[in-house]
Amino acid sequence: MSQLTKEHIKQCREKLIETRTEILNRVKVTRQDLYAEDKGGDEADQTVRTLAESETLSMHERLRTRLVEIEMALARIDDGNYGVCEETEEPIEADRLLAIPWTRLSIEGAEIRESVEKRYAR
Repeated sequence: MSQLTKEHIKQCREKLIETRTEILNRVKVTRQDLYAEDKGGDEADQTVRTLAESETLSMHERLRTRLVEIEMALARIDDGNYGVCEETEEPIEADRLLAIPWTRLSIEGAEIRESVEKRYAR
Protein backbone atom coordinates (compact mmCIF):
# COMPACT_ATOMS: atom_id res chain seq x y z
CA MET A 1 0.00 0.00 0.00
CA SER A 2 1.38 3.40 -0.93
CA GLN A 3 1.75 6.00 1.80
CA LEU A 4 -0.10 9.32 1.47
CA THR A 5 2.41 12.17 1.38
CA LYS A 6 2.00 15.94 1.64
CA GLU A 7 2.58 16.10 -2.11
CA HIS A 8 -0.29 13.62 -2.67
CA ILE A 9 -2.56 15.73 -0.45
CA LYS A 10 -1.56 18.86 -2.37
CA GLN A 11 -2.35 17.16 -5.69
CA CYS A 12 -5.70 15.94 -4.34
CA ARG A 13 -6.59 19.43 -3.07
CA GLU A 14 -5.80 20.88 -6.50
CA LYS A 15 -7.93 18.24 -8.24
CA LEU A 16 -10.79 18.86 -5.81
CA ILE A 17 -10.71 22.60 -6.39
CA GLU A 18 -10.45 22.13 -10.16
CA THR A 19 -13.38 19.68 -10.18
CA ARG A 20 -15.46 22.00 -7.99
CA THR A 21 -14.85 24.88 -10.41
CA GLU A 22 -15.77 22.72 -13.42
CA ILE A 23 -19.01 21.59 -11.77
CA LEU A 24 -20.01 25.13 -10.79
CA ASN A 25 -19.34 26.32 -14.35
CA ARG A 26 -21.42 23.45 -15.79
CA VAL A 27 -24.32 24.28 -13.50
CA LYS A 28 -24.14 27.96 -14.42
CA VAL A 29 -24.11 27.28 -18.17
CA THR A 30 -26.91 24.71 -18.11
CA ARG A 31 -29.02 26.96 -15.88
CA GLN A 32 -28.57 29.86 -18.31
CA ASP A 33 -29.47 27.60 -21.24
CA LEU A 34 -32.52 26.28 -19.43
CA TYR A 35 -33.95 29.72 -18.72
CA ALA A 36 -32.99 31.17 -22.13
CA GLU A 37 -35.12 28.71 -24.08
CA ASP A 38 -38.28 29.83 -25.83
CA LYS A 39 -41.33 28.64 -23.88
CA GLY A 40 -43.64 28.56 -26.92
CA GLY A 41 -44.33 25.76 -29.32
CA ASP A 42 -46.90 23.05 -29.69
CA GLU A 43 -47.64 20.26 -27.26
CA ALA A 44 -44.82 18.06 -28.59
CA ASP A 45 -42.28 20.89 -28.19
CA GLN A 46 -43.45 21.53 -24.66
CA THR A 47 -43.20 17.82 -23.83
CA VAL A 48 -39.66 17.62 -25.18
CA ARG A 49 -38.73 20.76 -23.21
CA THR A 50 -40.25 19.32 -20.02
CA LEU A 51 -38.26 16.11 -20.45
CA ALA A 52 -35.08 18.12 -21.04
CA GLU A 53 -35.77 20.21 -17.94
CA SER A 54 -36.31 17.05 -15.90
CA GLU A 55 -33.01 15.61 -17.13
CA THR A 56 -31.25 18.88 -16.33
CA LEU A 57 -32.67 18.88 -12.81
CA SER A 58 -31.52 15.28 -12.30
CA MET A 59 -28.05 16.19 -13.51
CA HIS A 60 -27.98 19.20 -11.17
CA GLU A 61 -28.88 16.94 -8.24
CA ARG A 62 -26.00 14.58 -9.08
CA LEU A 63 -23.64 17.55 -9.39
CA ARG A 64 -24.88 18.98 -6.09
CA THR A 65 -24.16 15.67 -4.40
CA ARG A 66 -20.66 15.65 -5.90
CA LEU A 67 -20.10 19.24 -4.72
CA VAL A 68 -21.03 18.22 -1.18
CA GLU A 69 -18.55 15.32 -1.37
CA ILE A 70 -15.84 17.69 -2.64
CA GLU A 71 -16.50 20.23 0.12
CA MET A 72 -16.38 17.45 2.72
CA ALA A 73 -13.06 16.22 1.30
CA LEU A 74 -11.60 19.73 1.42
CA ALA A 75 -12.79 20.03 5.04
CA ARG A 76 -11.10 16.69 5.88
CA ILE A 77 -7.86 18.01 4.37
CA ASP A 78 -8.13 21.14 6.51
CA ASP A 79 -8.92 19.05 9.61
CA GLY A 80 -6.06 16.63 8.97
CA ASN A 81 -8.43 13.64 8.59
CA TYR A 82 -8.02 13.26 4.83
CA GLY A 83 -7.23 9.82 3.49
CA VAL A 84 -8.75 7.77 6.31
CA CYS A 85 -11.43 5.23 5.37
CA GLU A 86 -14.77 5.79 7.11
CA GLU A 87 -15.48 2.07 7.17
CA THR A 88 -12.16 0.53 8.22
CA GLU A 89 -10.43 3.59 9.72
CA GLU A 90 -7.33 2.54 7.77
CA PRO A 91 -5.47 4.78 5.29
CA ILE A 92 -7.04 5.01 1.83
CA GLU A 93 -4.70 4.04 -0.99
CA ALA A 94 -2.87 7.07 -2.43
CA ASP A 95 -3.58 5.94 -6.01
CA ARG A 96 -7.29 5.74 -5.21
CA LEU A 97 -7.28 9.24 -3.73
CA LEU A 98 -5.46 10.62 -6.75
CA ALA A 99 -8.07 9.03 -9.02
CA ILE A 100 -11.11 9.90 -6.87
CA PRO A 101 -9.98 12.63 -4.46
CA TRP A 102 -13.42 12.97 -2.82
CA THR A 103 -13.65 9.30 -1.86
CA ARG A 104 -14.27 8.45 1.78
CA LEU A 105 -13.66 4.72 1.48
CA SER A 106 -10.70 2.52 0.73
CA ILE A 107 -11.23 -0.33 -1.71
CA GLU A 108 -11.70 -2.71 1.20
CA GLY A 109 -14.09 -0.28 2.92
CA ALA A 110 -16.13 0.11 -0.27
CA GLU A 111 -16.39 -3.68 -0.59
CA ILE A 112 -17.52 -4.00 3.02
CA ARG A 113 -20.13 -1.26 2.63
CA GLU A 114 -21.37 -2.77 -0.62
CA SER A 115 -21.78 -6.23 0.93
CA VAL A 116 -23.67 -4.76 3.89
CA GLU A 117 -25.95 -2.81 1.56
CA LYS A 118 -26.64 -5.94 -0.50
CA ARG A 119 -27.39 -7.95 2.62
CA TYR A 120 -29.92 -5.43 3.93
CA ALA A 121 -31.41 -4.40 0.57
CA ARG A 122 -33.67 -7.45 0.39
